[in-house]
Amino acid sequence: MSYSVLLRHLVCCGTLRVIETSGHVQTFAGIEPGPTLTIRFHDKSLERQLLFNPRLYLGEAYMNGRLTIENASLYDFLDFVAVNMNRAPKSWVSPFYDGFGKAFRFFQQWNPLQRARQNVAHHYDLSGALYDLFLDRDRQYSCAYFTAPDQTIDQAQANKKRHIAAKLLLEPGQHVLDIGCGWGGLALYLAKECAVEVTGLTLSVEQHRVAERRAAVAGLSHKVRFKLVDYREEKGRYDRIVSVGMFEHVGVPQYSTFFRRVKELLNEDGVALLHSIGRADGPAATNPWLRKYIFPGGYAPALSEVLPVVERTGLFVTDIEILRLHYAETLKAWRTRFLAERERVRALYDDRFCRMWEFYLAGSEIAFRHHGHIVFQMQMARQVDTVPLTRDYMFDWERSHQVPMPSSAGRAA
Repeated sequence: MSYSVLLRHLVCCGTLRVIETSGHVQTFAGIEPGPTLTIRFHDKSLERQLLFNPRLYLGEAYMNGRLTIENASLYDFLDFVAVNMNRAPKSWVSPFYDGFGKAFRFFQQWNPLQRARQNVAHHYDLSGALYDLFLDRDRQYSCAYFTAPDQTIDQAQANKKRHIAAKLLLEPGQHVLDIGCGWGGLALYLAKECAVEVTGLTLSVEQHRVAERRAAVAGLSHKVRFKLVDYREEKGRYDRIVSVGMFEHVGVPQYSTFFRRVKELLNEDGVALLHSIGRADGPAATNPWLRKYIFPGGYAPALSEVLPVVERTGLFVTDIEILRLHYAETLKAWRTRFLAERERVRALYDDRFCRMWEFYLAGSEIAFRHHGHIVFQMQMARQVDTVPLTRDYMFDWERSHQVPMPSSAGRAA
């Protein structure tokens, strides 16, 4: 058996031409109209590998140059695959592909302290120059918030920080804990815009170095401090807790520990805000290629996996907002900027790295457009009456605060 078994079942829309290593061309035509794409194999072993583990070997083959796309972009090809996956009927191979990853996900997501540090270093301790090439000027590496279709990524990321601040109900002088603070952009924004003190936690040596330097340059070191500490090691109590884009690295086996620590670190009248990638189609497993090469130990949960843990912890969920295509648009902006700077990325690393990250950015965007990925913002409190009864306070705060555009002097580096 070879890949042809899979493609005969998969292709429902359009046509896919495959040029095998022998030069023979196989054509797979769907019954519905669609584009015609051509791919070429450069390694005969790939013909069998794609049958048994396409989620892993497709990405590996592309980044290693064993598979090339002849007449379209990588994004066009992945979009073609995604559309056909959504249309294809279930077959005898579907439970095998879906169930294999789920069976081992407990071990894949088991993230004790040392492993968590290693996982973070794998992705976030890359060259800072890489992230400057495709992120916004504040180096926000999470879902932006687009309030208009023509907004730049810088504007949308500024919107995101304002949107989060509005949900935190901040008052001057309060103490805020930022779990997974990245390069410090949100912490610095909250300190400056809301007159609060912020403690940011990260496990990335590179992020910690940059965040501390940014606080010093901004003259905010007396109000913002950054610690190279895991959330499980943090002590003290805080008026507000925020976590943006970090929960995806926690792993289901640690959810009880995470929310228990949030409750322990939060004052009685405190408010917490969790911003995380999620999935709308129920519990699953992380794509094996993404887990192996980009985010080891990572997982985007369904709300059905998160809410029961929050309930058992005794925290009140006071608001949930689902951001649907905002991350797709964020990733589109990142991918466009990354491709425009491809030669500079290649100078930092090599062609294989460029193909790997192009596959990561394009595949992630596809996941939000076609595979049910979402972002959720969950507001929590220890007391039932901490947060106002209506959401008007959020809208009022956002309207009253102009979105400050990051200046080049404040750029992360």
